[in-house]
Amino acid sequence: MRVLHRRSPMRLRPRFPGGPIVRHALGALAKGVLLGVFLLPVPQAYADAASLAKDAMTECNAGREGHNRAARLLQFQKGEALARQAVAADDKNATAHFAIFCNMGESMRIDGESLQALVNLSSLMHELDRTIELDPDHADALAAKGTLLVRLPKVFGGDTARGEVMLRRVLVLEPNAFTSRVSLARVCEASSRHDEAVTLATRALEI
Repeated sequence: MRVLHRRSPMRLRPRFPGGPIVRHALGALAKGVLLGVFLLPVPQAYADAASLAKDAMTECNAGREGHNRAARLLQFQKGEALARQAVAADDKNATAHFAIFCNMGESMRIDGESLQALVNLSSLMHELDRTIELDPDHADALAAKGTLLVRLPKVFGGDTARGEVMLRRVLVLEPNAFTSRVSLARVCEASSRHDEAVTLATRALEI
């Protein structure tokens, strides 16, 4: 009886037409595609967000230094609009959120502290909280939040202890932060820590 021997199955290799040159070219192309995935440019929306946020802060800072009320108000309004566009493009841009706080806050107190500022306080706090959430070491946001916490009455969310912690963190990040140092000196003076208050105030005068 004839015994039929089965051939072991062969592993088939894909064949590329054109020989080794074509195979080499295809391999190089595949590597190029994979490498390109990691070298993609920053999405335009994110680039725009960073640029918009920067311009929004420029408007806020210019408005702070201005003297004409109408011109300053326009700068703050323009800055807030730019900042909101930046947040719409990239909600994770910390500078954009802080720029909303900066421009909104400055426009609300352009004529001094007012009831309007208290009415919109929750919106201001939201932008500060979001900024710090995205960038825990954002010195300007920590300084603003800390100052608000030590100045506001408890009924409006004031919390001197939390505010003091934030202000001390600011001085670690920015030792020459004049306003934060003065605010902290006032907290120390109010709690009868006179020696530390004098030290903080004296250092502030040296800045």
